[in-house]
Amino acid sequence: MMNTAQFVETLANLSFTDAFNPYSDACDDFDQDDAPAIRRKNLKLVLDAAIERKVDSIWIARDLGYRGGRRTGLALTDEAHLTDHSILYGDLPLVRATKGPALAERTASVIWETLNRIQRPVFLWNVFPLHPHEHGDPQSNRCHTRTERNACRPLLSWLLDVLDPRIVVAVGRDAQFALADLGIEAMQVRHPSYGGQSDFISGIEGLYGLPSAARGSQQLAMF
Repeated sequence: MMNTAQFVETLANLSFTDAFNPYSDACDDFDQDDAPAIRRKNLKLVLDAAIERKVDSIWIARDLGYRGGRRTGLALTDEAHLTDHSILYGDLPLVRATKGPALAERTASVIWETLNRIQRPVFLWNVFPLHPHEHGDPQSNRCHTRTERNACRPLLSWLLDVLDPRIVVAVGRDAQFALADLGIEAMQVRHPSYGGQSDFISGIEGLYGLPSAARGSQQLAMF
């Protein structure tokens, strides 16, 4: 079985048309010169920590977004919450790979507000772990194809074998359908975008036995 360094190397070697691989590709507009190496190191740090801490759950969304994982190399994590991801695993030395102001993503904001309430390590991933975009528009999002999904199946299988999570959570219907297509069972919660924020939060509260955020309006004030 491959180790984490080999996993990251295999991930970096993936290549698809109209898909940005943050572990090997660099954005001329926003990335630092060594951005792919920074993102590879960030991912390996988180993955090693997740294995060492024996996380009990993994949240899997559909694919990386252009404001979040494309820039950080970490699923469901924008630059505004890179520190939160670091703290979740014991103050990891995670580093920004881009220049200019740190970008925030609405989905990542809801994800990390909820993760900070759980206060236990959760590993975050995507069915398609790269950023698929529309042809000619790198700063856009598209759904990955079945061919792209199947090509990444060995990496997802390795993660599930190594992490052996008690719970696999599909973030959104698209992610659940994609996982089912790969033969992976998951508990679905609604994706927090497009009006699904409250349903996502209540779904996670039910899975983790959290008190309802409705009792604390201040917790929702930022959204």
